Amino acid sequence: MKRLWLVLPVAVVAVLLGFLAVGLHRDPRLVPSPLIEKPAPEFALPELFTPAQRFSSAQLRGKVWLLNVWASWCEACRAEHPLLLELHARSKAPLIGLDYKDKPADGRRMLLQLGNPYANAVSDVNGNVAINYGVYGVPETFIVGRDGRIAYKQIGPITQGVLDRTLLPLIDKLSR
Repeated sequence: MKRLWLVLPVAVVAVLLGFLAVGLHRDPRLVPSPLIEKPAPEFALPELFTPAQRFSSAQLRGKVWLLNVWASWCEACRAEHPLLLELHARSKAPLIGLDYKDKPADGRRMLLQLGNPYANAVSDVNGNVAINYGVYGVPETFIVGRDGRIAYKQIGPITQGVLDRTLLPLIDKLSR
């Protein structure tokens, strides 16, 4: 009986250390999204540059499109911005910018300073649309197919490798 009381805590600690070791070697950007292959949540939000007008995701039905969730206060969003400009230049799919929990004036200022890669930028001041998309933090980018389903989710900033090896090929495939 004494031996069992010694072995049991050691076994529990060993199992916990095993889980910890596996968890530390996982890439947090590879968190699977439960929304992949599910319909993209619909939204209608004020346009960032013309707040009196609303832009709706319904306007994109039947098209392949991307949703980039960003904010002016996000340093990683600023770092990925040149690649968004490149994506805009190289892709035929519209890129929609969702300005997340940001002052619209700050979002406008950033796009005027760095260039506007978006076919349309909308303001999600309270973050509800981002929550519907399961956003963990900014930046995040989604590819939505012609069928209106989410085909891909990029957590974290887009890199040149992600742009060249994942986003552009998937956009081309979905556009055929």
